[in-house]
Amino acid sequence: MSAPDFWNDAEGAQKTVGELKLLGAAVDDIRALSTETGDEITLLEMSDEVRDRAHIVDAQKKFAGIARRVEALELQTLFNGPNDGRDVFLSVHAGAGGVDSMDWAAMLLRMYQRWLDKNGYQASLVDYQAGEEAGAKRAVLEIRGHYPFGYLKSEVGVHRLVRISPFDANHRRHTSFASVDVVPEYEDIEIDIDEKDLRIDTYSAGGPGGQHVNKTQSAVRITHVPTGIIVQCQNERSQVLNRKVAMRALAAKIRRVEESKREGELAKLYGEKGEIAFGSQIRSYTLQPYTLVKDHRTGAETGNVQAVLDGEIDPFIEAFLKWKERKY
Repeated sequence: MSAPDFWNDAEGAQKTVGELKLLGAAVDDIRALSTETGDEITLLEMSDEVRDRAHIVDAQKKFAGIARRVEALELQTLFNGPNDGRDVFLSVHAGAGGVDSMDWAAMLLRMYQRWLDKNGYQASLVDYQAGEEAGAKRAVLEIRGHYPFGYLKSEVGVHRLVRISPFDANHRRHTSFASVDVVPEYEDIEIDIDEKDLRIDTYSAGGPGGQHVNKTQSAVRITHVPTGIIVQCQNERSQVLNRKVAMRALAAKIRRVEESKREGELAKLYGEKGEIAFGSQIRSYTLQPYTLVKDHRTGAETGNVQAVLDGEIDPFIEAFLKWKERKY
């Protein structure tokens, strides 16, 4: 970075700076933990067991916090995949279950947004189609930050909700489904996309946004005919910008599919989802007749459903990473 011509290649320089931030963050955390631990040990060695009892008790609390931070660092050692440090597109799609599933998709979107906010990620909503009565048919987030694919790849699959439906006048229990996709974004995508293979549609963006957003044909939907991949973007005010974001998302999806084929992982990442219906779920969220969230791959579970829906999904992410390391 100290080379005089470093910034001549702005794109390459940004990539190097990004890599430095990732490596620097890990090294800084280790150094900080080492310093804090050493300082506390020195103070404890100087403490008198009788006169400094209060400090010893305080040190026990500090070491418990240090232990949790060490566990978080150990978890990052599991981020050994080529895409784990990449930014991602996270999409949520409603499945079987009608209006309940659309409401469930919106609940999942809120859950991820809460988790992203708590963990300092930058997230922008690039596409959102509201349901006719409630919730969302689909939503796509573009996420930037610290190992977003490494953490969020655990969420790929079908999520099932069991609850008393707020949309059922008879207050019956309903089962709803929604699927989640997480696709890494590439800075240096070298995908040859033939314009003849694309079907590009424009339409008025839905939802709040004022007269300009709702009246102009600014939203863009791109279909890659050979693969059937569809991407959409409507958050930008101009059709040009929406198309640019949509093309970036399309290139990322095509590259991920090609990589998965080469690695023999297509079934692991996408085939696991299957239909967005019974028998295909990776995780179940039960609100009635009891409360339980259970991951069917790892066996991780908790009875505090509300905390999970408020973004407390770290135990499931950690369990998945450890399970995947053992499995593969």
